[in-house]
Amino acid sequence: MLPAGYDAAIAMHPAKQYPILYYLHGLSDNEQALFKSGGWNLIEDLRQQHKIGDFLIVAPEAKATFYINSADKKVLYSDFFLREFMPSIEKKYSIRKDRKDRAISGVSMGGYGALRFAFAHPELFGSVSAQSAALVSQPSHPENSFGQFLGSVFGNPIDVPHWKRNDPLTLARQNQARLMNLTIYFNCGRNDEYGFENGAEALHRQLQSESIKHEYHLYPGNHGAAYFLSHLDEVMKFHSAAFQSTP
Repeated sequence: MLPAGYDAAIAMHPAKQYPILYYLHGLSDNEQALFKSGGWNLIEDLRQQHKIGDFLIVAPEAKATFYINSADKKVLYSDFFLREFMPSIEKKYSIRKDRKDRAISGVSMGGYGALRFAFAHPELFGSVSAQSAALVSQPSHPENSFGQFLGSVFGNPIDVPHWKRNDPLTLARQNQARLMNLTIYFNCGRNDEYGFENGAEALHRQLQSESIKHEYHLYPGNHGAAYFLSHLDEVMKFHSAAFQSTP
């Protein structure tokens, strides 16, 4: 999703560069989810109303990978995203190279992926956001029916060391000092069908205990498209402000 007038601006000023936001879809969705949900129109409205600045939004396809390398190494999605996808996108488009101008966001599985990428690689991202991130506190007893989707990625039974290596809460603890310069936002519905509000609360408490600045909201709502869309403007304004802040 390019800012209005992107091609003309680059043609007139070849050195002009833009911030970039990577947007990660949820389980059972695909790279079109943001745009088919009404998100495209909402973002365009925000831009026309000058409520957000100009930045690119890029949405990759991820199927049910959770955006990580699988325990059995058959699918190396994290390696693909970091070593192939991002470099390819940022070579093709006129993108600023400073970490402050690179952000990542997602919903549900994509929220997990966004937090995991940013907490594992804070040197690459200046800001991260997540809506209803798939944060499960006990991998051996996943909440509700969500567990059926974990085996192909985390092992069946769950490979606990592999789980912990990718767990955003574990990564936040390990990289505490490096997360001090990361701008963090996440929210969740208090009636999430998968119990992800428990994981969100746990992350909130942990970041508080580690004195890591973050913005967290527990809103009325469930784990549905309507909930995500209702807070998408907040997410976009958060990232726009982060792009415009001083280093």
